[in-house]
Amino acid sequence: MHTKTFVAAAVGLGLLTLSACGSTDTKGAADTKTVTLVSHDSWAASKYVIADFEKQSGYRLRVLKDGDAGQAVNKAVLTKDNPQGDVFFGVDNTLLSRALDNGLFQPYAAKGLDQADPAFQLDRAGHRVTPVDHGDVCVNYDKAYFDKHGLKPPRTFADLADPKYRNLLVTENAATSSPGLGFLLGSAARYGDKGWEGYWKKLKANGVKVVDGWEQAYYQEFSGSSEGKKAGGDRPLVVSYASSPPAEVIYAKKKPATAPTGVAEGTCFRQIEFAGLLKNAKNPEGGKAFLDFLLSRKFQQDMPMNMFVYPVIKGAEVPAEFTEYGPAAKDPATMAPARIAANRDQWVSSWTSLVLK
Repeated sequence: MHTKTFVAAAVGLGLLTLSACGSTDTKGAADTKTVTLVSHDSWAASKYVIADFEKQSGYRLRVLKDGDAGQAVNKAVLTKDNPQGDVFFGVDNTLLSRALDNGLFQPYAAKGLDQADPAFQLDRAGHRVTPVDHGDVCVNYDKAYFDKHGLKPPRTFADLADPKYRNLLVTENAATSSPGLGFLLGSAARYGDKGWEGYWKKLKANGVKVVDGWEQAYYQEFSGSSEGKKAGGDRPLVVSYASSPPAEVIYAKKKPATAPTGVAEGTCFRQIEFAGLLKNAKNPEGGKAFLDFLLSRKFQQDMPMNMFVYPVIKGAEVPAEFTEYGPAAKDPATMAPARIAANRDQWVSSWTSLVLK
């Protein structure tokens, strides 16, 4: 979902070979004492938390990272008969049907699932995936830019098409990027099946810029991020996350009194991220133990500062910086998984023809 180290580039969209990290990468998935996690590049957890899992479970964790979320899901589908690992983490609600329809996972009801908010259990009947985290894709704005120009930041989807915000927004390719797809789905939720294309025609006419992925948009094009400033980014509006402002505060060399970026709350779309036990996993018991661990309070409370997402279990604490600088959206746009499944590919195809050609 979000970059997990934030300062280091995390969500690249070029095809990457699987890279291994963690306790061991020598014996791999064939070793029944090793549980192998396959994920996108944004996976991260504190070393002491992983060490606790290994001590309690008796398994060593091996992590294989494979690029952006969409790329990682597609590769997992292509290798499902001989999977690279035991558990896949990082499929979200925008791509969930693709994974489920392709039979990527086998059922398992993880321990602790009863503590997860029912709103996040989108496969409650099948138990093929376990909800792990949630967050909101939202337009972020550069406070300094709008203060300097005496301009109020946009708040809604409609605002973004206003001529006074011409040539200010950068977004990600909906065909290659998770936040880019989330932003497209958010606009479809707002304007409906018949209205979203007209909205994007207005955005295009208003100078929206499209780049391949989040890393390029946020670190190179967006004037409000620390890295974007260094790169000479000149777009003060970017499709990112509600949790981006606290990350800017937490990782600043000199901690600012307030976050340098803000969130246009009327543009947010809710994302839920899942993990599942891969079909044909070589170590299914280890995979089940790891899924249980993902719902443990220790992991859930460690997750926000590593992955800049919110827990799914009830009562899990989040860092004060999240509450102060980046609270979850109060009323984000949502979309039923069945509607996403029925329309996603056609919408992306239409979006590509409309916006990129």
